[in-house]
Amino acid sequence: MHIFTVRTLTQAVKDVLEGEFPFVWVRGQITNLSAPPSGHVYFSLRDEEAVLNVVWFKGARPGGGGGERINPLTGEVETGEPLKLADGLEVLVAGRMNVYPPRGVYQLVAELVQEQGMGELAVAFEAMKAKLAARGFFDADRKLVLPGNPRRVAVITAPQGAALQDFLRVAGDRGYGCTVRLYPSLVQGEAAPARIAAALDQADGDGWAEVIVLIRGGGSLEDLWAFNTETVAEAIFRARVPVLTGVGHEVDTTIADFVADLRAATPSHAAQLLWTERAVLRQRADESFLALDRGIRRFLAAREIVLEAGKHRLMRHSPARHVERGAFELERLEGRLRQVIRNMMDKRLADLALTGERLRREFGPARMLALRAELDRSRAALDQAAAGFLRARETAALSLDGRLAALDPQAPLARGYALVRDGRGRFVRSCSDVADGDDIRVRVADGEFGARVTEAE
Repeated sequence: MHIFTVRTLTQAVKDVLEGEFPFVWVRGQITNLSAPPSGHVYFSLRDEEAVLNVVWFKGARPGGGGGERINPLTGEVETGEPLKLADGLEVLVAGRMNVYPPRGVYQLVAELVQEQGMGELAVAFEAMKAKLAARGFFDADRKLVLPGNPRRVAVITAPQGAALQDFLRVAGDRGYGCTVRLYPSLVQGEAAPARIAAALDQADGDGWAEVIVLIRGGGSLEDLWAFNTETVAEAIFRARVPVLTGVGHEVDTTIADFVADLRAATPSHAAQLLWTERAVLRQRADESFLALDRGIRRFLAAREIVLEAGKHRLMRHSPARHVERGAFELERLEGRLRQVIRNMMDKRLADLALTGERLRREFGPARMLALRAELDRSRAALDQAAAGFLRARETAALSLDGRLAALDPQAPLARGYALVRDGRGRFVRSCSDVADGDDIRVRVADGEFGARVTEAE
């Protein structure tokens, strides 16, 4: 059984609550309003069945900190007097849930307080979000993976907007180089949703781009409303090319961001997600070169060790070593023989002649000639074995070289074969993968060219 202290249990509840509700909207009626000299505002939100404590800190209120602040909803700089609060006022409060450990109570730390009439767009946003979530527009398993460092990028935005310039400025210092094709569109106003959807359909239907980027600079919730419409959400949902959004500031989140395959915090961040910094790419190239150099050095060192081992083995089996060992053994036997002769001379002088004859038979010229003939045969057999060993190793090396050449992916192209991709970059493996009029890319040994299918049999 685990026993909590008050502090650890309160901290655990705090971590769970703040993790589950990092930013929420709450509607209710103000009660128990209190505004002490510190500049902070304390009140409760009440409806028919519950009460929630709220704290609105001085620094989070427009003009409350004596200067400017960033609206967490729109990302705009706000100045002026805060909203005049009063008991009984119906409001929408946006903020984060928090636990106040000294009193062991949970409360809402307000970031934004609006009169109920001013929060209609936020309510509409949540309604649209719930509707599209129920239709599966936000499901993670349908989202596509963006290609790394793409070469062909379609950008949908206003041509004169700062978002496009920010995107291109960051892209200019990243990746391996690419082609950016602009699909101009309105990004604000009543006509914007239809124009954005048409641009998305066109970029997807062209089959040229590897990824579609939908970007816009910051603005108020009303300014960004085109990206919260069902028209734009459906266009992103039906796109077959991965879609990356970078709408507004970091605090802005639109319906388009939820539907897109990946969301960037800003237009500049979108470029950062697409392409790697060139300094990092250069570092990777250097690391690859150094790894290759180390690998070659290790390979050569290993081959040198094998060569030295073979050299020592050959030296151990060389005829000169055999002769040397034979001479040493002969010298040892000669010493023993002298000792035996000296002993026998004292005991068996009569057998001296017979012993001498036996020695002549054992170590005479005929025996030496026989031993030399056997030594010559051994030398010839050893030379033949060494030559066969070297030929076998040479044959094995040639076989490995042939197998390595056979595994070269460029070899089939040099023999006239080709690799064919369809308009989406997928390999064509069957006639059923293409149809008349489809654009294809054909890769041969010395390059690549485009073609169009006129007949598929």
